[in-house]
Amino acid sequence: MPTHRTKGRQPKVHTQLGRTAVRIFGANERMNQVLIQHLEPAAWRAKPSTAKLPSNTRSIAAIFTHMHNSRCKWVRLTAPHLPVPTQLNRAHCTPQQARAGLAESAASCVMMLAEALGDGGGRVDKFLRDGWARPWPVGVEMLCYMLSHEAHHRGGFPLPIKVTSGLWNWEKLWMECGSDRGPGYDS
Repeated sequence: MPTHRTKGRQPKVHTQLGRTAVRIFGANERMNQVLIQHLEPAAWRAKPSTAKLPSNTRSIAAIFTHMHNSRCKWVRLTAPHLPVPTQLNRAHCTPQQARAGLAESAASCVMMLAEALGDGGGRVDKFLRDGWARPWPVGVEMLCYMLSHEAHHRGGFPLPIKVTSGLWNWEKLWMECGSDRGPGYDS
């Protein structure tokens, strides 16, 4: 999924839930792209130094590669007929590689969501989070799980207020992802 407006590039979705899910996940991905784009280069591999965090706390590089690799797993298990991006190596991944990988895995997740929630003809009828987890019927819970997983990993290093406040400007994020009016409006 490109990091700019994607109007006209989203998969064709025939239900309002499907269209909305695609836009929500697109806005989520835009947040990831903005965070990595504005992150201080020194923060990419730095480990947080606070005594309150466990010693195995992940670097930002490890967090974003984990998010991408989790998406790859969801697509591979849930929609194996869709393109499954190559996984990223947390030890060697650069911010540019992470942005490209996340864009690619977001595009696959968007196709998966479009099929699952947008009258995809039944090719995606269950969501498999992991090999050990029981499959779920597709539904809004699938989207919520995917978003919750990513949101729980974000954070750590301070960013400029313009960037952090921009993450909460959903109207702008949605428009950057192809919506004409923003959340709650079917364009």
